[in-house]
Amino acid sequence: MATGPRYRVRLRRRREGKTDYYLRRELLKSGRTRLVIRRTSKHMRVQFIEALPDGDKTLVDASSYKLADFGWDTKGGNLPAAYLTGYLAGKMAMAGGIEDGILDLGLQTNTKRSRIYAALKGVIDSGVEIPAANEIFPEEEAVKGEFAESVDGGNVDKVISSIDGKF
Repeated sequence: MATGPRYRVRLRRRREGKTDYYLRRELLKSGRTRLVIRRTSKHMRVQFIEALPDGDKTLVDASSYKLADFGWDTKGGNLPAAYLTGYLAGKMAMAGGIEDGILDLGLQTNTKRSRIYAALKGVIDSGVEIPAANEIFPEEEAVKGEFAESVDGGNVDKVISSIDGKF
């Protein structure tokens, strides 16, 4: 490891590969609420976050765990669950007075038609204005769960109507 007066240790979160500070700075300079979408192998989490001088403040938080309250009885790590999680977060944001935002993917891989963009489609379909191109979204059949036998396509519509009934 280098030593001396000209050597500078990089920030810890950058060394660990957790934060791209250049991208974060540009997102914060926009002054808009950030839509943060994070995925794990089994679940999705969608948050609306506001940057403050004292630290970030989470305004809305929705995860695929909460879908069970609306009648979702399938796993939370598939495309329809991602769409429904985004839809739920968007409805919660609209109820809280958030009408627009900007997508913050962090260091996640940018892959077209993935679960991340299914969640983004759910947020946009709920009425929140997020700039995005139509080519990145998954097909409607995939979002509705018609491609897999394990996901009931009618169940997606029931969950959407249940979410709409609450918000």
